[in-house]
Amino acid sequence: MTANEDQEMELEALRSIYEGDERFKEIGPSGFQYLVGDVGDSKSFLIEISWPETYPETAPNISMNAFFNNQISPQVKQSIANKLQNQVEANLGTAMTYTLFEYAKDNKEELMEHHQPFNNTITLAGSDGTLEPTNITASSKKKDKKEQLTKAQKRKLADKTDHKGELPRGWNWVDVVKHLAKTGTHEDE
Repeated sequence: MTANEDQEMELEALRSIYEGDERFKEIGPSGFQYLVGDVGDSKSFLIEISWPETYPETAPNISMNAFFNNQISPQVKQSIANKLQNQVEANLGTAMTYTLFEYAKDNKEELMEHHQPFNNTITLAGSDGTLEPTNITASSKKKDKKEQLTKAQKRKLADKTDHKGELPRGWNWVDVVKHLAKTGTHEDE
């Protein structure tokens, strides 16, 4: 069989095996992603495998550089990639994408044993020259939102303004007669 026939057969097998599995994604005719673990689990990671033209006779490309893996240190990513590469060498010449995904699932704890979740911090130099870690929070990045008016509030405002958008002179004056009628005080008494 040619490499393309092997790839077509493996692609068909992967589609049938992972049908309905939300963790598996096909990202092109020869690229796949698999989420090992659950979303929200700090020890979850995403593996990307892509096939070169001569796969399975040559090794697939394995990547741990997905945005999902940003909380994983580069050392742990490299360790996972190295262990998967050992599996590639053991299975060279055969369809191995399913084998690699299953190996990662079965050995998740071992692959992530040195993982320490870290938050992305930026280090700034203090006035005395020492380095101080500073967390960037979403609220510091976000601009203050402008207060939004409802349609009724906008209509009411438009009714009060003239064609230039300005309020007419005396719009907020108090009608003295109505005011005195409400308060009940009269000068005649």
